[in-house]
Amino acid sequence: MYPEEFQYTKDHEWIRVDGETGTIGITDHAQKELGDIVYVELPKSGDTVTAAEIFGTVESVKAVSEIYSPVSGEVTAVNDKLQEHPELLNSDPHAAAWLIRVHLSDAQELGKLMSSEQYEKYIREGGSQ
Repeated sequence: MYPEEFQYTKDHEWIRVDGETGTIGITDHAQKELGDIVYVELPKSGDTVTAAEIFGTVESVKAVSEIYSPVSGEVTAVNDKLQEHPELLNSDPHAAAWLIRVHLSDAQELGKLMSSEQYEKYIREGGSQ
């Protein structure tokens, strides 16, 4: 269910790395826990993000949740479709609803993330820190 080429955080974000660029989103588990998503707040291109720190928020009918970056680096692209269609996060969280792309500043941070197998085990066991 969770793409094997992605890596995952304990806060339920995913990253897919291609060269020195990482594409970041929230997991299917996260969107199910949130319910119907109605708004997304993201950084701008050129902003910097830091591993394990908040870079945006997702608002659902249940609550507002913070989004944590799996890596550090400069934001190179933002998924503008989510401003008009935040519900994409519910329907396609692992593809069309990516959040941001980041030029990695420290690829070694990827070593702290979970594989899809580890993430699936993590959420089966409760999925919280």
